[in-house]
Formats: sequence, C-alpha cells, structure tokens
Amino acid sequence: MTLKQMFAPSDMTEGKPWEKIVIFMVPMLLGNIAQQLYNTVDSIVVGKYVGDNALAAVGSASPILNLLLVLFIGISVGAGVMVSQYFGAKKREELSKSIGNSITLTIIATVLIMVIGSLTARPILKLLNTPESILDWSASYLIILFLGMAGCAFYNILCGILRGLGDSISALIYLLIATVLNIVLDIWFVASFKMGVAGVALATVIAQAVSALLCLLKLRRMTDIFDLKLSYLKMEKRHSYDIIRLGLPSGVTQAIFSMAMVLVQSLTNSFGELVIAANVIIMRVDGFAMMPNFSYGTAMTTYAGQNVGAGRFDRVEQGAKQGTLIAVGTSAVITALIVLFGRHLMAIFTDTPDLVIMSANMMNILAVGYIAMAVTQSLSGVMRGAGDTMTPMWISLVTTVILRVPIAYGLVYLTRTAELPTGRYEGIFVSLLVSWILGGILTFIFYARGKWKTKALK
Repeated sequence: MTLKQMFAPSDMTEGKPWEKIVIFMVPMLLGNIAQQLYNTVDSIVVGKYVGDNALAAVGSASPILNLLLVLFIGISVGAGVMVSQYFGAKKREELSKSIGNSITLTIIATVLIMVIGSLTARPILKLLNTPESILDWSASYLIILFLGMAGCAFYNILCGILRGLGDSISALIYLLIATVLNIVLDIWFVASFKMGVAGVALATVIAQAVSALLCLLKLRRMTDIFDLKLSYLKMEKRHSYDIIRLGLPSGVTQAIFSMAMVLVQSLTNSFGELVIAANVIIMRVDGFAMMPNFSYGTAMTTYAGQNVGAGRFDRVEQGAKQGTLIAVGTSAVITALIVLFGRHLMAIFTDTPDLVIMSANMMNILAVGYIAMAVTQSLSGVMRGAGDTMTPMWISLVTTVILRVPIAYGLVYLTRTAELPTGRYEGIFVSLLVSWILGGILTFIFYARGKWKTKALK
C-alpha cells in the first residue's frame, strides 16, 4: 500500500469484511486513544502539580461538559451516516450537499453551546452540590472549554465526515499532532506558568483548534470525491432534516447517558473529595478501556453505511458477525489486563495510597462489563450505519435512566449504617456494570430482529 493509498478514502463494499473493518478501525483506535489523552494528561498534570482537589475539580466538570456536547455528537453521527451511504452509492451531488449542511449546522450549534455553556456552568455545578473547595476550579475549567468550543466541535464533525468517507488515517495523524501539542502546553501552562486548572483547559482548546483546521484543509483537497463550495453551505430542508433525523437519536442517547452521569455525579459528590478523585481516575482508565469498543462501533457504522448504500446487506451481516467477535476478543484481553495490573494503572494518577486502592477495587467491579459493551457498540454501530439510530437510543434510555440511576441510589441508600451514614460508594459502580450487561443483551435481541434493514436513505 502506497502513502497516497493510505490517506485515500476506503471503499468498504469490496474485500474481506473483517479485514476492511480492522484496517479501518486500528488508526481510529489510535486516534481515540490519543483523544482520550487530552483529558488524561489534564488529570495527570493537575494531580501531580496542583493536587488531588484539582484532580477532583476536573472530574466534577466532565459530566456537565459531556451533557452540553450532545448537539455536536448528533450532527457528527448524522453526517457520518449520510456521507458513508452516499459515498457507497456514488452520489457526488448528495454527498457534497450533506457535507456542506453539516458544516453549517455545526456553526449554529457552536454559537449556542458557547453562550449556554459559559452562562450555566457555575449554576449547574452548585446545583450538583460540588464542594466549595473545588467549585471555582471546576467553573473556570468549564467556562474556558465552552468559550473555546469551536475547535472541539469542528474537529469532531469534520473527523466524522472523513471517517464516513473511509479515511481514518488522516484523522489519526492530525489528532496525534494536536495531542503532542496539548501535552507540551499542559506542562508549560501548569508547571511553568502556574496557571492551574485553567491552564489545562486553555491547552486543550488550542490543541483542538489545530486539529480542526488540519481536518478542514484535508477535506478541501478531496475534490475528486465531492465539492466543498460556499453554495453547498446553504441549508436545505431535506439534507438538514436527514442529518438531524439520523443524528438526533445518537445525540439524545449521549444526552441521556450524560444526564445519568450528572445525576450519579451528584451522588458521588456526597461522598467527598477522595471518592470524587477516585471516580476521576476510574473514568480516565475506563476511557482507555472503552476505546476499542467505541472504535469498533464507529468502524461498523461506516462499514454498514457504505454497504447499505451499495445495497450489499449480505456483506453487512457478514461484517457484523466478524467485527463483533473480534471486538469481544479484544475486550476480554482488556478485562484481564485491568484485573492483573489495576493498581499500577491507578498509581499513574496519584501518589495517595488510599486513592490507588479505592480506584483499583472499583475498576475490578467494572472489568467484565467491557465484554458486554463490545457487543453493544458493535451491533449498535451496524444499526446506526443502516440508518436505524432510534433503537440504540431507546436501549440507552432503558439501561442508563430507568435502570442505572435508581440502582445506584438504591444500593447506596440500602447500605447506609451508623459507621457509613452516606452508604457504600461501591453501589455506584455496581449499577454501571448491571446497565452495561443488560445493554448488551437488548442490543443483540434488536439486531437479530432485523428491522434496521428497512431504514436506509432513499
């Protein structure tokens, strides 16, 4: 394979399904790991240079940030599905209009989030009982990220378009550049300039803006596949509606998940700074552990989208089976590594022994759940790629709101004693494990029913 071929869009309607999925997935996995480094490096730098309270401040802000990013997630998924199907069907005009409308919708969403996020950050943190000791740090971290939201928004949307075209290499290269820049700026702003939590937020904003610009320049050079003209930026009812129709359920799914995280964060905050900091560490390690599942899910969306666009449903089913089996095997290995080396992973973030032990024990509770999530992400990816974005949304609603939140609060309440007046914090993580397992079961059942095959774009 030549260098030019590596950076070219990939036609996934031909060749061995598992091979196409893995080749496409590996660069995306590396990219997702690099993106996870944004938050992880933030946590490591503030934990080592500022302290455990600063680490807790960054963690308390994350669920709120994720909640207000749902618009971008929706546009990204909708754009990715449309791009992959039109690319698979070889419809240049429709492809160009879809990309143009996606960019315009992103501009509108960015302005909304910048205003809403920066104005509501502190009130939401207070509503969630964020401890006064970390409130100012959490608020400043969020406000800087919201005001610099354009880079994050456009990177995610433009990267989604590149992946819909089958190009996962370019997105990886640009993200690696931005990640290195983020790490350098993190250390520079915090260690040298003593900017604290605000420093890591500013570093992230700058690095994300660089990655977004690089993606845009790449898309402008792909004139052999589509046209990126000002005329295509004009919103058209049909294409804008399809992007929102396809993407909104995924955005709502993320909103549901984030809302559940916010509600559980409020419960976590009731246990104090040590448990909050432990939760931050767990979520950072969880982010890496979940990366293969997310990567397989996105790869399956592109694979299914292109093959549905080409009318190759036989290849969709074949790829779904092969891709899911590989994803399950990958997660089984990750589960074993977490169980064997959990404490060593936690020690990267903090030198506090109690915090290391607490984090490792909670991670062991979640470990088996990654196998169930492999099934959920892979088969949900197939359904989304085919145009059925509603079914994964309903499954998420059931598992995260109807199931997880009540179980978390219920277990904590039932374990209250005179020695533990706030209950046992382990209930928070047991509830997450239960929701993951049920999600895997429900996703398999709905995929097997096959109604997703009727949802393709006409």
